[in-house]
Amino acid sequence: MQDFRKLNVWEKAHLLALAVYEETSAFPSREQFGLTSQIRRAVGSIPANIAEGCGRTGDRELARFAQIVMGSASELEYHLLLARDLKFVALDVYDGLIQQLLEVKRMLAALIVRLRSPAPSRAATQRKTDRLKD
Repeated sequence: MQDFRKLNVWEKAHLLALAVYEETSAFPSREQFGLTSQIRRAVGSIPANIAEGCGRTGDRELARFAQIVMGSASELEYHLLLARDLKFVALDVYDGLIQQLLEVKRMLAALIVRLRSPAPSRAATQRKTDRLKD
């Protein structure tokens, strides 16, 4: 178990969620239970699932939750595109949100790779350290 607040990807995802909530507050009221709700659920699930994964036991569980987060991030990417095409989001705002989202997705991909790669054994690490001393 680890503190999710210490993960840079969680921090970036949280900032993205704040930005998306701010932007969707200007959506038409008729979309409150439609696209606004869909976008907010998708963006909220990103930092929430990172936090939940950190509360589980071990890297394997965190990697599984990070993979789920990647799905939510892709869902958000589409919903933002739809909002742009419906002219609910200005092009420059859309570009900024997408850049934030793509950064989160890159960080998630790196986290997943790191979590899924086998950790070196203590003996192998000790041998490497001993070689460096010689």
